Amino acid sequence: MNSTMTLSDLTELSGLDVFDYLDRSLAIPVIDGMQAQGDLIVVPHAVLAETVNTVPWSRAVGVPLSGVELLRSAAGGNPHSLVAEDGRCTWTSPVADESGLALGILDTKVTAYLIHPEHGATGIAPGRYVIRRQRERSTAGLYAVQMVAD
Repeated sequence: MNSTMTLSDLTELSGLDVFDYLDRSLAIPVIDGMQAQGDLIVVPHAVLAETVNTVPWSRAVGVPLSGVELLRSAAGGNPHSLVAEDGRCTWTSPVADESGLALGILDTKVTAYLIHPEHGATGIAPGRYVIRRQRERSTAGLYAVQMVAD
């Protein structure tokens, strides 16, 4: 993959599509720290290393250019997909997580991308990350929390 990836480049390479209202000519930012996309958040593993780890039944899969679907809303909504150059990135799940929010661990030697039809794409710099659900304060009460629904 090239170093300055546009949304148009990524959708063409992966075969995954985004909504027409998104500007496909813009370069996708690549971040090596925390970042969020809708109801997902990407956290450097070092931040959560004490609480998120693999377990004996975790399985690592290579992330293909065509993508691995990480999350889709319960109502059958749009998927968040992880995309990377074949053989250079792995997705490991399930994982043990004290908070119960982690979907898995991403290990990548190249820039990986999260793509979503409504949100476009974000780039994840090489490294090790935990991808997890986000939660927010609920309207049900001051201390109630709920998953972010996207």
